[in-house]
Amino acid sequence: MFEQQPEALRQKVHLLANQYLQQNEPSGWFEVLYAEADGDCQQIPWARLQTHPYLKDWLDGNSSKVLAVSHTSPSALVIGCGLGDDAEALQAKGFQVSAFDISPTAIAWCRQRFPDSRVNYFVADVFALDSSLLQAFDLVFESRTIQALPLSVRSQAIKSIGQLVAVGGILLVITRVRDTETQPDGPPWPLSNQELAQFQELGLREICRDRFLEESNDSIHKFRIEYRR
Repeated sequence: MFEQQPEALRQKVHLLANQYLQQNEPSGWFEVLYAEADGDCQQIPWARLQTHPYLKDWLDGNSSKVLAVSHTSPSALVIGCGLGDDAEALQAKGFQVSAFDISPTAIAWCRQRFPDSRVNYFVADVFALDSSLLQAFDLVFESRTIQALPLSVRSQAIKSIGQLVAVGGILLVITRVRDTETQPDGPPWPLSNQELAQFQELGLREICRDRFLEESNDSIHKFRIEYRR
């Protein structure tokens, strides 16, 4: 996790993110980070090379319910898919998976890691998604993307992501949550409850909110929140 990374890498991410924010390109730094990593996953702070444990836990308990109500394999979309482990986990559970990242290097890395994958990996910008994706997915999975974006563009990102969920579909969000509306240091910039409430304003009903302790710091909490349209 980000807090467990070497200080030099944390400082690099902080400087990159803020540099591109000043250039009015709040998501432009992701491609720079992936490209400069040159195939070294240790230079990507959020790269686990395994399924996110809170997604795995949810899939173990809920994927059969989602699959049971669908006559065909339900569709799933992974936001900011990184190196592809979460997308592959969803595919292994029987979903028809699409996964995008703004970084062409990250998408190429996914295809290299999983050359025989049936996941549809593609490059896309959460701020400029094709209209064909709107309300097209039975399950949308978002982890780490929103919290890696500054507060000034967060409402736009939340709106874009919320609009991807099909009628009757699920949005699963894993994120850090802060207690106040005061802007925190970052990245990552934890979400506030007021920001999370915007999903409900988009017609998504909060079904469940599970709280987890960070392994490295028991004062930091992550939440896995399930919404349904």
